Amino acid sequence: MVDFIWNNFLKDASKKNNLRETLKANILFKDLSRREIYLLENIVNVRSYRPGESIFRQGEVGVGMYILVSGTVNIYVEELEASTQQTKTTHVTQLTGGDFFGELALVEEEGRRSASAGAQDETILIGFFKPDLKEVTERSPDAGVKILWRLGEVLGARLKQTTARISEMKKLHP
Repeated sequence: MVDFIWNNFLKDASKKNNLRETLKANILFKDLSRREIYLLENIVNVRSYRPGESIFRQGEVGVGMYILVSGTVNIYVEELEASTQQTKTTHVTQLTGGDFFGELALVEEEGRRSASAGAQDETILIGFFKPDLKEVTERSPDAGVKILWRLGEVLGARLKQTTARISEMKKLHP
């Protein structure tokens, strides 16, 4: 169920064009035809976040991915320090317009978020959730296959990057 704070349709034409361009620029949707992008436009959800507002929290069940239309999102992890029993927050990265995150939730069954995400400033996100992917796949199987193919490529690339970073860290700290 989509929360009432998500809007399925953008009423303003310039916002709709911005949505279309943002979707077309994202690697997951770059192979979609004009008709398939139109279908996607009418399925995805757009929401504005206030500065400091949480997008999702570490440990929550992930329901989908987000694409930044505008603004800045901070990704961070929280860990309990054994010695002080205090929560330590570690900044992981900062994302800006065009970046996307949370895509692993599209393929995980009841997967938990490995980090938290929060808006640093006024931020507009496109939400693409599991039910959205299912709807695209049912209504246009070709579009669904194109998205899933690109999703596999993205997840593979992110895994390779993570593996390389771990290898580098092990070299520095054997």
